[in-house]
This record gives sequence, C-alpha cells and structure tokens, in this order.
Amino acid sequence: MRKNYIACLLALGLSGSMMAQNVEQAKKMFLEGEFEKAKPMFQSLVKKAPSNANYNYWYGACCYETGAKGEAQSYLEKSAARKVIDAYRYLGKLYYDMYRFDDAVDNYEQHIEWLEKKKRPTETAETELGLIRQAARMMKGVEDVAVIDSFVVDKSDFLKAYRVSKESGSLHQDNAVAGTVYQSEMGNKVIYGDMDQDGKMQLYSRIKLINDWSDPEPLTSLNEQGNVNFPYLMTDGVTLYYASDGEGSLGGYDIFVTRYDSENSSYLRPDNIGMPFNSPANDYMYVIDEFNNLGWFASDRYQPEDKVCIYVFVPNDSKVVYDYENTEEQAIIDAASLRSIQTTWKDADKVRMAKQKLAAVMYAKNDSQKKGDFEFIIDDSAVYHTLNDFRSAQARTLYQQMMQKQKDYDTLSKDLENKRLQYAQAGSAQKKNLAPGILDLEKRTEQLLKEIKQLTTNVRNEEIKKLKR
Repeated sequence: MRKNYIACLLALGLSGSMMAQNVEQAKKMFLEGEFEKAKPMFQSLVKKAPSNANYNYWYGACCYETGAKGEAQSYLEKSAARKVIDAYRYLGKLYYDMYRFDDAVDNYEQHIEWLEKKKRPTETAETELGLIRQAARMMKGVEDVAVIDSFVVDKSDFLKAYRVSKESGSLHQDNAVAGTVYQSEMGNKVIYGDMDQDGKMQLYSRIKLINDWSDPEPLTSLNEQGNVNFPYLMTDGVTLYYASDGEGSLGGYDIFVTRYDSENSSYLRPDNIGMPFNSPANDYMYVIDEFNNLGWFASDRYQPEDKVCIYVFVPNDSKVVYDYENTEEQAIIDAASLRSIQTTWKDADKVRMAKQKLAAVMYAKNDSQKKGDFEFIIDDSAVYHTLNDFRSAQARTLYQQMMQKQKDYDTLSKDLENKRLQYAQAGSAQKKNLAPGILDLEKRTEQLLKEIKQLTTNVRNEEIKKLKR
C-alpha cells in the first residue's frame, strides 16, 4: 500500500513537472512571436485547466495573432475578468477590429492603469489608445452613403477595375514611378506617388508647358504625413483626394481630402474623410466620377494579403451622417464596417439607377466592336455612337446642346489651367491682377459642369421615354 502511495506521488510530481515544462516552452514561443506553434500547446493547457486565467489569456492571444479572432473573444474576456494585465490590451485590439470602439477604449484604459501600477512602460499602449479614441469619434459621424457594389481583385493591378469616364481624368501605374499616377482630362497635369531618397512614398506634380513637362514638384504640405500615395484630383482642379498612413490615420492608409489654396500656392490642411470609407485596414484610391455620378475606393478590409476589394458608391451632394444617438449600435457598426453593403440600400430608386449606370459603364468599356463619332451611355442595354442612333428628336437636340457646352467647358478649363500656372509663377502684384480672372473662370467652369451633368440626365430620360413607347 505504501509503495502504491509513493508511486502515485511520484507520478503526480512528474506530471506537474512536465506541465510546468510545457508552459515554459509555450511561453517562450509566445514571447518570440511563434504564435502558430504555441497555440496548440496553450489549447491543451486550457482544456486541462479551463479556469486558469493565464492559460485563457495566452490561448486567446494566440487565436487573435493567428487570425482566429472569433475564437479568441471568450478566452480573452475570461482572462480580462480575472484581471490579467495584458489581456486588456488584446481584448481592446479585438474590440477595435469589431468596431466596438468604446469597449476598446475601456479595456485600454484599464491596461494602462495596470501598467502604471506595475511601473511598466505605457507609451505604446497610449499611442494605440489614441487611434482607438479617434475611431470612436469617427463612429459618431459615419456617412450615410449607398454602396451599390463591391468586387475583389488582385492587388497588383487593381486599377484595371476602375471604370472612370475620360472627363474625370485617368489613373494608371507607370514603371518609372513607385506609386499610382493621376492625369487630367486635358493631359496637361499629372499628380503621382513616388519614393523619396529616404524610401518614403510622397506626392509630386508636373505640368505640361507647350511640348515639355515641368520638373517634378513635391507637394510639400502633404508629404509631411508619413507615406502618401493614390492621388485623385477632381474636375474643379482644386479638390484633391489621396491616402496617407501618417497622422490622422486609423492604421495603415486612410483616405484624406484637401483643397488647393491659390493664394499661398499650397494645399490646405487635409481632413480624414471618415467612415465607411476608412477603417482599421488600408483604404485608398478614392475617385469621384462626376459624369456618371459614381464613386470608387479600394480597401484591404476582410481580404487576404494579395487581394483588395473595390467598392462602388453613389456620392452624396453634401455629407449626410447617421443619427448616432438615436440609431441602434449594431446598425452604426454595419454601416461603418461595410460587412454587408445591402444594409446601405435604403433608397431603392437611387440604388437601381446607380446599378444601371455601373452596368452601362462596364458594358461600354468592353464594347470594342462599335465605331462612331462618340460614345454615349443611355442605360445598361444601349450605348449610342452617332446622332442617328437617337430615336427621340428632343433627346438628340439636348445631346447637341450638351456637346456644345462640353466644348465650351474644355476651352475654359484649358484657359483656367494656364492662368493658374501663370499665377503660380507670378509676383505678388501680378497675382493680384490675375486672381479675379481665375475666380471668374472657376465659377463659369463649375456652372458649366452642373449644366452638362443636368443635360446628360435629361438626354437619357428623354430617350428612355421614347424607347419604352
């Protein structure tokens, strides 16, 4: 009997020694960032001792780091409830990814409080908390926008997925530069991203002067924000969208907007355009096609490393945001995160019309057989190439008026671009003389653009009425 008792004690001692050895081995892997290897070992330990707070933390953290974030939640919550100091941080990171930003703030604040008590460094946690607080503020101003479609493409050539009208300029990638290139409709201005001597992505512009291009000019006021790339200039020649991973970003690239200040020949302080366009992932290449009334942007959210999702939306005339105080939390999260774009389809007519336009754009770009004087999209089943294609006399007349206004717009735009170039190179006295003319041209081109857009809609409506008879 005594021998059996001693043998049992020895077996228990060996078992405890082996478990301790396994714990130390798993912890070593965890600290070295080998989460995939440590995960099954912690899983085994937590099964043997499900109430052990540290095992729950280590296993939950391994789940988070290896992408099993749904599995991580219960283990991290259990360990945080038992006041495991680093569990608060991981749970905060998880809530951040889930768009539960207020909960993420609470956990980070508790994490920092414990770090201070233990006299451990807090700088990294405080920086991360700053990003979370910024995201929490953004959630109070999520834009109510209809996202009509999304499709996943290869990240290496994602620009091919953008089907933007020629009037909105062009986007391409050039082997001569590291970033993306925007070129104006007139072909006389480019803005592009490229690496500087320190290896940072920065924005540069060049202007065509008769037959030669100017030297690259860095957009200094924007290049102070970390890596900067993916530029797109609106047809007003003033409003610039781009992406940056610097100050004001939620993590990775975020989309920003700025306007050119002709008085100081520089861009104004940029603004983060907020959610749902930006997220904790990389978000970039924001484009507004004013002629088709469609917007485009790219995002890495929910995608593997080599893929990117292209979202197509209907731009609002002015920003409309959700009523944060009187809308259910999950509805705000759904709108901000774009987990399901169908939740943004509140106006059925708007979505239907936008889908028709998108289908027409996709169809027209792939229609390489038809030749004619022009290309005008009526709907998703009709693209016209000559005046004889019109069945409605009224639509034909409106189209001719629209084309005349387009010619006027092109002439004024070229004149405006030249005057802006003169202004940039002028002295203060000459700038004063040029300013009124530039302002007048800006107003006239803006008005023409509105008239062209309205005529485009009227042409389509008149012709569709005739086709339905």
